[in-house]
This record gives sequence, C-alpha cells and structure tokens, in this order.
Amino acid sequence: MTHLLDIVLDVHGGLGRWQQARTVCARGSIGGQLWTVHGQTGILNAADMTVDVQRQRVVFAEFTGPELLGVFTPDRVAVETRDGEVVAERTSPRAAFAGQGPDTPWDRLHALYFAGYAMWNYLTAPYLLTWPGVAVEELDPWDGGDEGLRRLRATFPGAMATHAAEQTFSYDDAGLLRRHDYAAEVLGGVPAAHFCEKHMTESGLVFPTHRYVVPIDANGEVLPEPVLITIDLAEISVA
Repeated sequence: MTHLLDIVLDVHGGLGRWQQARTVCARGSIGGQLWTVHGQTGILNAADMTVDVQRQRVVFAEFTGPELLGVFTPDRVAVETRDGEVVAERTSPRAAFAGQGPDTPWDRLHALYFAGYAMWNYLTAPYLLTWPGVAVEELDPWDGGDEGLRRLRATFPGAMATHAAEQTFSYDDAGLLRRHDYAAEVLGGVPAAHFCEKHMTESGLVFPTHRYVVPIDANGEVLPEPVLITIDLAEISVA
C-alpha cells in the first residue's frame, strides 16, 4: 500500500475496522439523467440496499415491487421474491451490455447490474483498494481548480465488477474522497467525474452521503451538465 492509501484508510475508519464489517445498509435516492436515457426513470428513487463488505454482493429491497428483491453478484443478477422464488435472472450480466449505444434501452436487470456493482464499489471504498489484485500508486496532485487534491490511481483485476480497469481517486487535505474519475466500460467508456460531499461517520466508518456524476469533455474539462447520476443517502448502518 502507498503512504496516501494508509492515510486514507485511517481517516475512513482503519483497515482493521473495515475487515470486521460484514454489511453496510443504506437508504436514499439514486437518480440522474442516465436512468431516463436508458428507459429506467425512477427505478431507484427509493433505494434500500444491503452491501456485503467482504464479497461482491448487494441486495436491493423492494426492487421494482413491494415484495421483490434485486440481488447483484458479478456473475448473476436476479429479481426474487422474499421467499427466494426467481422472477427474472441473468447470468454473465456484464456481457448483456455489449454493443449498446448511449441511449440503448435497458431492462431492470441491466439497471440492477449497473447499480449493484457501482454501489458496492462506492460503499466499500477505500477498503476495496486493499483487495487482492488491486494495484495502487500515488499520482501528482491535481492542478488548477482542484489543486491540493492528492490522487491515487487504482488498477483493478478483471474478476472484480467495477467501472473500469483503471480509475483515479482524489482526496482532500483531510484524507476524504472528493472526486473519483473513470470511464465506465458498460456505458461505452465515456469519461466522467464523480464528486463526493457531505461525509458522515457510522460505526467508525466514513461515507460520503451526497454524490453526483458529470461528463468530462475531449479536453479533459468537467462539464456542469448533464448530471448523469445523483446519489443521496439519508441512512447508513454498519453490521
């Protein structure tokens, strides 16, 4: 691990505390233009999710129906009843995005895969940067308006469901995540800047509770709109 990652882990609760955590439960709203463009407006307006910290698994309660669960793992997504009856499922779900354009309609399983892997990554950061196969290195600080933000470049293994093999995480002087840059493969590899605000501490771990994602143009400049994704978390608990 790099010295910066050591600092960031300590600020976000410490590696030992993350290793003890089993689940992170969060309630809030996930919105933005992305869902509308792909025909899934409002699908996660009321998001209630349980994230397994030590494995890639997320369960969304009341996913598309009051008695339904949306279950994400990297190799399978499914909509199930609370009794375990499978209503819809897809194996190898990432492959279902192949050949899609920027406005290709999604079904609920596309939305479940994207939201599932994304929220697992977001709610386990920075702990996921310590996972086997993840390589991190510190880059030069941002210039210009983001001057002072220290940056980590992370390279992820192919077996991990995430936005892209290479991503950049930027931290302020306090060690808090402020920006996350990536080009999501399932969205065609278009660069985006993901901003994090309103951090809260729960059971010793630190989480941003307000996030928003906007595009980056061909010159590397952040565009103020459209706002592709918004995430606002009202409740977080750790078990």
